[in-house]
Amino acid sequence: MRSRAGCDNPASDPATAGRDTLRCLEITGAGAVTGGDELLAGTASAWLDGKLRTSDGGREMRFGIAEMSGMALTRSLGGGGSAEELVAAVTGFDRIKSVRELAAEGFDLIELGGDLSLFFPHAYSPETIAGLATLRDELGIAYTVHLPLWSVEPSSPLGPVRRGAVEAVVETIRATAPLDPEVYVLHATNALAAEFYRMRMAEAARPMVLGIFADHAVRSLGEIVTATGIDPRRLAVETVEFPFDLTLGIAEAAGVSMCFDTGHVLVGFSGPVDLFEALDRTLPHLAEVHLHDGPWQGPDHTVGYGQDHRPLGHGDLDVGRFLARLDGEGFAGPIIFELPVEGARESLARIGEMGAGGA
Repeated sequence: MRSRAGCDNPASDPATAGRDTLRCLEITGAGAVTGGDELLAGTASAWLDGKLRTSDGGREMRFGIAEMSGMALTRSLGGGGSAEELVAAVTGFDRIKSVRELAAEGFDLIELGGDLSLFFPHAYSPETIAGLATLRDELGIAYTVHLPLWSVEPSSPLGPVRRGAVEAVVETIRATAPLDPEVYVLHATNALAAEFYRMRMAEAARPMVLGIFADHAVRSLGEIVTATGIDPRRLAVETVEFPFDLTLGIAEAAGVSMCFDTGHVLVGFSGPVDLFEALDRTLPHLAEVHLHDGPWQGPDHTVGYGQDHRPLGHGDLDVGRFLARLDGEGFAGPIIFELPVEGARESLARIGEMGAGGA
């Protein structure tokens, strides 16, 4: 047994608990979470500044946080006031300051929200991108990008709508290219496909109808890759409200990667599929993880709307088993908390409690 400097007296202040946990947690070579003051014998990994670094072959498990587009919109527009004040709030939104604040919380991997440009036209302006690039170099941070999803329908059977979705996605990829994002996350199927997924129809017709959406999604992904020239492995299809088998099939047919969203699978968005079975099937294509909790909806075809995006420990995710599975596969891609800062802190503290022997 040996202790590591800086972890012998963990802070008790809840405001700093998440940042301290970032620096004091450990994962053993077998992938089991440990933590606190001591390392298990033979451990070859250390959690430092939001990263799980391992010395066996240079693998690295890295944790980051998502820039929550909805929260940014609420902060800027939710206070009421005159029309002039709302306009000032929109034009005065400081994207660079927002990202700097996330980095100050200890996260050096940040997922940028593509939907901010819907209400903040300068969110991806050349000036903002240049500022984010400077911030990246100054702070040593890295980016991923969640491509636009509000009103974007890449799987729409309606040609003009589908082509508009492709154009919106392509614009965001081109705008953010100077940031060299590690992964671009995309909802290949969106609200329209989800509506048909949940629609009452003859069961014999369901595979045909959903297959139409899947085929159009594959077509859109191909057009996006061709138009941007990006490595298709950097484009990751997220597990959303669409059958898991079809979502995985879309990624495989298009030759792109996957983003596994734990909360979405738990609450039933992807259908009655076991989370770890889905994870095992995703692993060969996995580029990114969205990490948050939610209640497992069981084998029935039910959906827990509004019950995802909870901090770890507020749902049924077996966090230790999940991280061990990723570690066992040598997964080195981004693991993004799709949570507010407070929820990410709580989640990191929860992992620390597991390591200290907590339930």
